Amino acid sequence: MNILIGNKLKLLRKNRDMSQEEAADYLNISQSAYARMESGESSSWANHIFKICKIFDITSEELLKIETNQKEAASSDGTIQISDTLIAQYEERIKDLKKIIKDLKANKKLQ
Repeated sequence: MNILIGNKLKLLRKNRDMSQEEAADYLNISQSAYARMESGESSSWANHIFKICKIFDITSEELLKIETNQKEAASSDGTIQISDTLIAQYEERIKDLKKIIKDLKANKKLQ
């Protein structure tokens, strides 16, 4: 459960263009404590659930809802159905990878 909530926290935070430090400051915790919540290493998100929901403008039910369609699934007509959450996670990962590539190219030019 901690990993699922952590993944949601990361996605919600990135969709708001917030840093971990900004989210942590709002919760009055350290950035490293917040990072442990996002990575699923900590269940302390439960202590901050109401503030988390306020930050991201969601209900506690939305935060705790477990997506049943986290993975790709074939429908009856053979097409692939992918959850919006999974699509958003892929898009975020692509954005992160593009930034890494850009940074690597910039560093290579400096050498």
